Amino acid sequence: MLVVVAKISDFSAEGFATGPLEEGALPHPASKNVATHAQMTTKSLLLITVAPSVLLQSSASVNYPSVTRYREICTDLAHQISAGTLHPGDELPGVRDLAQQWHTTASTVSRAQRRLADAGVLELADRRRARVAPGAALAARRFLHVDSVFTLAGSDDPALDLLTGALDGKLKVVTREGSVAGLSAVRQGHADGAAIHLLHHTGVYNAPFALGMLRGLEPHLIHLWRREQGLIVPPGNPHRITGIADLAERRVSTRRPGTGTRILLDRLLLAAGHDPDRLRGPQVGSHLEVALAVATGTVDAGLGVRSAATDLGLEFIPLTWEDFDIGLAGHALDPAAHLTAALRTPTLRDRITSLGGYDTSRSGDVTKLSDTEPSGARVPGSGQRRRAVSSTLSPERADAFTARDRSG
Repeated sequence: MLVVVAKISDFSAEGFATGPLEEGALPHPASKNVATHAQMTTKSLLLITVAPSVLLQSSASVNYPSVTRYREICTDLAHQISAGTLHPGDELPGVRDLAQQWHTTASTVSRAQRRLADAGVLELADRRRARVAPGAALAARRFLHVDSVFTLAGSDDPALDLLTGALDGKLKVVTREGSVAGLSAVRQGHADGAAIHLLHHTGVYNAPFALGMLRGLEPHLIHLWRREQGLIVPPGNPHRITGIADLAERRVSTRRPGTGTRILLDRLLLAAGHDPDRLRGPQVGSHLEVALAVATGTVDAGLGVRSAATDLGLEFIPLTWEDFDIGLAGHALDPAAHLTAALRTPTLRDRITSLGGYDTSRSGDVTKLSDTEPSGARVPGSGQRRRAVSSTLSPERADAFTARDRSG
């Protein structure tokens, strides 16, 4: 038996006199399956003992409890907005119409709309119907995946720690074994996304590699930031190193093969007429370790990001700017909604920029990759991102990218 306690004032007289059992109402007190004991005052409590047979009525005659229905309404509206069925600016039907549609009460619909408004999905105003808010698709995906954790493999970057902290447990870095290893982890289902900065022979960053290694998985790129790479040298630059050509006779800290920084270093050495295999020095696992090797005098120089040199008070010789992106499959777009939203916030962008050597002006841009043949090339360090193999969505257009990408 189930005992239900409620205020008499919570229910209308009609709710007691008419069936079937509805949300917000109780069975007729004369029912053979219901025994009631109450002192009938507007402020008194109603004690009802309900037999299991009442609870096991068919779904045609018993609706979900109000809490469950409220959540269902939130989820249903969020799915419609995420899928592009409802667009920013669209006006919803009136509360009473929606209540009739969902077989519930107007108060339950109002509660659901307030919850979605708090999440940035809807806009509410006095004496007006609810409207879909600007940026609602991304907000809806965050709402639907509020408990999801995005797993990231791939390359190392000091700014990733700031991003991880801003997401408060919703981003987990599983490995930092390099860009190629990261894309392999995504391909094998071991991670949702890979942090990458891979320079193609055409001069294009990331898109050709993500397209090739994630082919058949609806590959996308989420732009993290652009960052400055260069040579890290001791204070005062005692060896008078001015560029890549001066590394031939020096001990140099390098990264493992398959990392984006190692690929960049090898390409720059070849362009300067040097054999990368003849370079002397230890292999290390991160930009900070490159800087530490220089700071301790273990090596004369190393290739790394400006922020690593700044942290240890070392000198930095700029060489190039590069795109640092997340490569991911189409099915990981929804779990990435929190990450994408965080990248667009001014507070996080300012914190990353303050590290030195970062450009966050396009952070959070989402790009769907296609099989279009690349044409032309971008000169590394020129600051111009080539888009011949991709279709980049602005933040406004990206709010609806999931629905369009999966239907096209």
